[in-house]
Amino acid sequence: MNARKTLQLVALILVVAIAAALSFTPIQQNMKLGLDLQGGLHVVLQGVDTPDHKVTRDDIKQVQAIMEQRVNGLGVAEPIIQVEGDNRLIIELPGISDPDKAIELIGKTAVLTFRTADGKVVVEGTDLKEAKEGMDSRNNQPIVSLTLTSEGAKKFADVTRANVGKQIGIYLDNDMLQNPKVNEAITTGQAQITGYASLDEAHRMALLLNSGALPVKMEMVEKRTVGPTLGADSLSKSQVAAMVGVGLIFAFMFLYYRAPGIVAIVSLILYSVIVLGAMAMLHATLTLPGIAGFLLSIGVAVDANVIIYERLKEELRAGKTLRTAIEEGFKRAFTTILDSNVTTFIAVAVLYYLGTGPIRGFAVTLGIGIVASMFTAVTFTRWLLRAMVGSGLIKNNKLYGA
Repeated sequence: MNARKTLQLVALILVVAIAAALSFTPIQQNMKLGLDLQGGLHVVLQGVDTPDHKVTRDDIKQVQAIMEQRVNGLGVAEPIIQVEGDNRLIIELPGISDPDKAIELIGKTAVLTFRTADGKVVVEGTDLKEAKEGMDSRNNQPIVSLTLTSEGAKKFADVTRANVGKQIGIYLDNDMLQNPKVNEAITTGQAQITGYASLDEAHRMALLLNSGALPVKMEMVEKRTVGPTLGADSLSKSQVAAMVGVGLIFAFMFLYYRAPGIVAIVSLILYSVIVLGAMAMLHATLTLPGIAGFLLSIGVAVDANVIIYERLKEELRAGKTLRTAIEEGFKRAFTTILDSNVTTFIAVAVLYYLGTGPIRGFAVTLGIGIVASMFTAVTFTRWLLRAMVGSGLIKNNKLYGA
């Protein structure tokens, strides 16, 4: 027995085991959970055609940009806002605590106008430079402070000068927010909206005004709320299913292939660290379909090991030495493994390109798994088997099931 190579082999296995143990916490902390695993809100909006305008993909992209600004203002961690087709927008807000308020914010068109008593629009949302929530220093009430553009300030000065002693209404989407009386001409380009129940309400109004009006009317065609409890339950069951599935795979590989099965188990542990680590580094969102993709990719990796070991057994039955059988077995198995992974990767590319949301999550996880399996099954497993034979630990061909 070669003591030096045996120590190298043991050291390598220990490194893989330690890496797997140490990477668990960082991966868990950096892994983002999708809507189905932590709860939240799923909304599908569809653009509505009018006699004057047919909704285009460019319109939906403008809506997407506005929604991103609104949702980011809500402080939602890792929202998913993506275009589907030419007239739909999918919005997923994981971990949202108040779905009703989020839906209200999403659905607003946010058309701001200032109107005189006879209903004439004198200042519009396009004249607004900035809206900001705050507290009125005089009575400590929530307010939204408006800063108008230079053109808007001129319009506002003219209309307030002409309407001293009269009322000018402030409207949002044709709903009156406030109808203040003009006491004097306002020439500073500054205005305030009062009457909010809380600072949060004023904050949501400022978000709407800053993001502006939607370019087209949007209709909510689907709304789904996933509760945090249901999401936590899904995550718990997925973890149990994954551990049971992987445990059964490990047991099968050990009982059926014995020594090479141990090599396959070490390779699969390294494979799992690579896949999950890559997902965490890419800030990929883990969903239930993503977990399914991960487990399927483990099956792909195991399949590669099975093909290699069966080829190896054929070489041993043909009377070749253990070392030669390993080399020939890998050579003969490589083409089959490569073909299988290439065809699967083509399917992954199609799913990612044509799919949305969870389907893309499945494709990303499976794609990363395919790349990782090529390294662990073909390169790492081969090196580990060579090291095992070189150390003298394996001499009896029967340990390989031959």
